[in-house]
Amino acid sequence: MKKNLILASSSPRRRELLGLLRVPFTIVPSAYEEDASGADGPHELVRRLALGKALDVAARARNAVVIGADTIVVLGKTVLGKPKSATHAREMLRKLSGKAHSVITGFSVIDTESGKRMVCVSETKVYFRKLAPREIAAYVATGEPFDKAGAYAIQGFASVFVEKIAGDYFTIVGLPVSALAQALKKFGVSAL
Repeated sequence: MKKNLILASSSPRRRELLGLLRVPFTIVPSAYEEDASGADGPHELVRRLALGKALDVAARARNAVVIGADTIVVLGKTVLGKPKSATHAREMLRKLSGKAHSVITGFSVIDTESGKRMVCVSETKVYFRKLAPREIAAYVATGEPFDKAGAYAIQGFASVFVEKIAGDYFTIVGLPVSALAQALKKFGVSAL
């Protein structure tokens, strides 16, 4: 019997990226409560959050392969989550201005029948050019930063802030497509 593929996320970006694999899937948003405390570094944090989201949905699914994912932005040793306000978004973008930072995405794959699980992490360096205060204000006014880690969407208006990247572009958007496709093969799910 063919297993159902489930994305444990309501993110339109992750839905679009998973769609690139041309494998039918359903979306079941996770109710997992994200908690950044107690993690031993950013890689461990995204592993734990991605696994928590997948486990939450897997507990309610039968005959399925469940994917959970989480993305964070790290500047130095500081994790930048989603901004809580326009002021917070502007502050984050000022911190990122003219600097390199890391975007780290963790994803987890769970087979609900066998209990087999895999957790992977992908990291990409992003280099922002120096941003003028008016650019930051105009970008925040678009509303785009508010549900994004680090207060920006590389695939959106913030693309003009990026000088270069080192690593996988899709990691920044929220789901490393190639790494996920390779992981899914180990669960009997083939892309294309």
